[in-house]
Amino acid sequence: MMIVLGLVTAATFIYLGYVLVNPEKF
Repeated sequence: MMIVLGLVTAATFIYLGYVLVNPEKF
C-alpha cells in the first residue's frame, strides 16, 4: 500500500512540475 501511495505522490509532483513548466498548454 505504501508503494502505491509513493507512486501516486511522485506522479502528482511530476504532473505539477510539468504544468508549472508549460502553463500555456493548460
